[in-house]
Amino acid sequence: MEYFKIGYFLYLLPAGLILYQLCPRRFRYLTLLLMSLLYMKLFTRAKIMLFTFAATLIIYGCGLLIAHLKKTGKDRLKGLDKDEKKLVKAKNKRREKAVCACGILLVLFILLYLKYYNFFAENVNGISGRELLRMKDLIMPLGISFYTLSAIGYLADVYWEKVEAQKNPLKLLLFIMFFPTIMEGPIMPYTDVHEEMFAGKPLNTDNLAQGYIRIFWGLFKKIVIADRLYLIVKELFTAYENYSGAYIAAAAIIYTTQLYMEFSGCIDIVIGSAKLFNITLPENFRQPFLAKDASEFWRRWHMSLGVWFKNYIFYPVSMSKPAKKLNKRAGKQASAASKHLTHVLVSAMALLPVWLSNGLWHGARWTYICYGIYYFVIILLEVSLEPLRAKAVAGLHITDETVWYKWVRRAKTWLIIFTGELFFRADSLKQGFAMYRSMFGKFSIPELFRGSFMSMGLDIYDWAAVALGLITVAVVGYFREKHTDLSDFVAKRRLPLRWAVYIGLILAVIMLGAYGPGHEEVDMIYAGF
Repeated sequence: MEYFKIGYFLYLLPAGLILYQLCPRRFRYLTLLLMSLLYMKLFTRAKIMLFTFAATLIIYGCGLLIAHLKKTGKDRLKGLDKDEKKLVKAKNKRREKAVCACGILLVLFILLYLKYYNFFAENVNGISGRELLRMKDLIMPLGISFYTLSAIGYLADVYWEKVEAQKNPLKLLLFIMFFPTIMEGPIMPYTDVHEEMFAGKPLNTDNLAQGYIRIFWGLFKKIVIADRLYLIVKELFTAYENYSGAYIAAAAIIYTTQLYMEFSGCIDIVIGSAKLFNITLPENFRQPFLAKDASEFWRRWHMSLGVWFKNYIFYPVSMSKPAKKLNKRAGKQASAASKHLTHVLVSAMALLPVWLSNGLWHGARWTYICYGIYYFVIILLEVSLEPLRAKAVAGLHITDETVWYKWVRRAKTWLIIFTGELFFRADSLKQGFAMYRSMFGKFSIPELFRGSFMSMGLDIYDWAAVALGLITVAVVGYFREKHTDLSDFVAKRRLPLRWAVYIGLILAVIMLGAYGPGHEEVDMIYAGF
């Protein structure tokens, strides 16, 4: 991690920028690929990178084969009558679907084997009471959870003819292992990024300024806030038996805050790094704690993952034949109650695989699986109770935009979020339930300020830095919610004011960062997924 901080910012990025600008435009993508290979080599064994190459080779070959089948299929239609065309189209579709499914299954097999084999073996052996499957010493390739979804999305988009199959394997390899995104995402849709990624646009001062400011903003959130809160989170979750009541509630809230500052901060670094090279990546967060229900929260939190699940699982399932049959039964003659019940059933069919996949995507642990099921139940309840909620709102003569009502809904959503993250962070379901039960014992908020909480690895200066950081992030988030991006606003100011803000942010990272004695090197949380 220490090398990442020094090597990435002081060596890899500057050297890469220089080499990129010196390189002829049509070969600049090769500079990005070289940087990606060097980046991966720093954090993983060379042999492990073979799995990444294998996944790329699979989707490259399958993509070209699908494109070939589509072209030859269209050629076969020439001169045929209507009935013959229908038969040939159906045959071609089956072949294309078989190739697409084969490619997806092969890429998924690599992920499932490396990430979940030992989890599966452990549970099988535990249920059987004897060692039926041997545990293996498996090492996951860097970023496998992120690039596998990007690879599957690419192949599905080629099959659906949203994009043309990439004929250059090196360009496809760059898409799969683009160095800023490989460790923490965001999950990139090929349709959104491939043109800018391969265009080789020259560097410009605007992008360099925007990119580096976004990088320092991410460092501010991670190093000033998240890395400090880690010390409290570590203590409360490690020695949870010694705490109850307000301490456990504080653990859930502080961990959620740490996770957001850590993950969103790293995504800021990723987006800023790509921006330096004139590449715009999808945003991953949009003020998630202003959400009024769990569904909206997940439309604002880890947005690239949510969009992927929506496009490649939720929509295909909700448009499947069983779902269409259910919708057809609830025709125009059906009652409102019958139509709503059908809507709930179809939603359940589509949401269950989404949230099971969401839980499993985070890792091979029962806590993650239950985390996914937890949100499945919560969101399905929201769908089921929506008519009652709408009637209650109408009965109270208010609207969804009534200020006090919005904040009541947000407070309810916070309870859902904090409870979910408590189990998400717990090492086991047993620990999660134990912490949840202990939250209701000896609950006293003043106890936090009388006991050891305020000195739990942090002194008064640390707390001041955290408070200043949280206020700053909240203010920036407020303006973004009002569709005012402060970075754009500052960029349009006069030079002295603009550079005063930039230098202030850089100094805040340097002077307020959690470095030195008393602080620990904190690994990136989502890099472990």
